[in-house]
Amino acid sequence: MLRGGLAFVEAFARPEGVRLVGQALRRSQQQRIIAQQNPNGSKYAPRKQRNLRGKLGRVKRKVKMFRKLRTASFLRVQGDRNAISVGFTGRIARIARVHQYGLKDRAEKGAPSVGYEQRELLGLTEADLDIIRDQLLTHLTP
Repeated sequence: MLRGGLAFVEAFARPEGVRLVGQALRRSQQQRIIAQQNPNGSKYAPRKQRNLRGKLGRVKRKVKMFRKLRTASFLRVQGDRNAISVGFTGRIARIARVHQYGLKDRAEKGAPSVGYEQRELLGLTEADLDIIRDQLLTHLTP
């Protein structure tokens, strides 16, 4: 359908197109994280039940996972002339990687190592591919 892809777009127009596609992808990933769904449409594995009877103070219940991770300050978009990436950076990337692949980690320093269920925070769906295609076509048409 499109031959040459971004080669037909003038050099000054590329960063704008890359930015728009990246932002659209980030919004899509954020909506999926809010819905607590893996890219294949299945729900995230639920949190492990904890014994909260002995806990003092306020007990928070029904708080969705990854509430802060999905914000734009943590879910970053980076792009250059040839690539777009949406992902996490720094310390947050480690937390996200543990959940993405279902690895073992410590909840805090000195705590025992615990295995986490796999919850795919990032991934492309058919809808994401449609978003990419639509954004590129919109940007390429005069």
